[in-house]
Amino acid sequence: MVSIDTPRMRSRGQADPCRGAVRWQPKKSIWITTWTAVALLAGPSTISWDAVAVLLALGAVTLCAGHSVGKHRLLIHRSFDCPRWLERVLVYLGVLVGMAGPVGMMRQHDIRDWAQRQRQCHSYLRHGEGFWRDYFWQCHCDIVLDQPPAFMIEPRVRNDKVLMWLERTWMVQQLPLALLLFALGGWSLVVWGIGVRVAVSVTGHWMVGHFAHHNYGDDDANIDWRLRDVSVQGRNVAVAGLISMGEAWHNNHHAFPQSARLGLERGQIDLGWWLIRALTAVGLAWNVTTPEKIPARANLVRVSRPPDDWAVCRLRKRLWAEWFGYV
Repeated sequence: MVSIDTPRMRSRGQADPCRGAVRWQPKKSIWITTWTAVALLAGPSTISWDAVAVLLALGAVTLCAGHSVGKHRLLIHRSFDCPRWLERVLVYLGVLVGMAGPVGMMRQHDIRDWAQRQRQCHSYLRHGEGFWRDYFWQCHCDIVLDQPPAFMIEPRVRNDKVLMWLERTWMVQQLPLALLLFALGGWSLVVWGIGVRVAVSVTGHWMVGHFAHHNYGDDDANIDWRLRDVSVQGRNVAVAGLISMGEAWHNNHHAFPQSARLGLERGQIDLGWWLIRALTAVGLAWNVTTPEKIPARANLVRVSRPPDDWAVCRLRKRLWAEWFGYV
């Protein structure tokens, strides 16, 4: 078995990404079921233009600034640096998405990342089941490996009292926002600004992850980069590139996980990257990592595709050769 550690997941003894049990998690299941029920039962009767505007505005801010930039690109991958106060604000916005606390999100992400870098891993960790079974597993269950790797949180996170407080209280963080929305517009804003938003965000996150990892029969579908000797190839989900704030360019992310930029090709809209560029422009972000700054990986190869414009193809090959030393 190939054992490839990640910054926080360290193999201990015979850590095995394949053997384990998928178990129903009541707390996780009740959480998403409650908000989904609120959205389906109360959403139609409380809809208004104001409610939809709140849904879109809060959804965009929490998913882009919070989940994509704050939790994923900053907290998990450290793809850029910023002031500590700004990091806490971004992570707080990510907590409001309603998926997990800071440490919980790191653990969920890193165990999957560690497993997918092995030659084989459990079906849960690679979204290997069919659509509905994978939904139930991911949104209502957890994987308990027989021999898991050691999860080691770095001191700057472990010793941050604000982040640890958010970890302990991530579910109740919806309450102050709910009170504010009720004061501004009553139950309509609460239902759509909390219930519908959390249900859509959590379910949508799973759905993008499912299609970004599941192989529906074409080994090279939506792949521009291929990693040798790994159990999972990330796939770009173009239809979700905009609404996922760039997270759906997942093949690019598997190829360059430390990169703050996920949309690498022309036409790959990446709103999270635009926000990081804006923060950089005003001096609130620095040490930004992009693909050309990442050392070449020996097992990463570019998947050749028939060009529709030979001039563009030649230019692209020249740029990739200059940046990475190969095409």
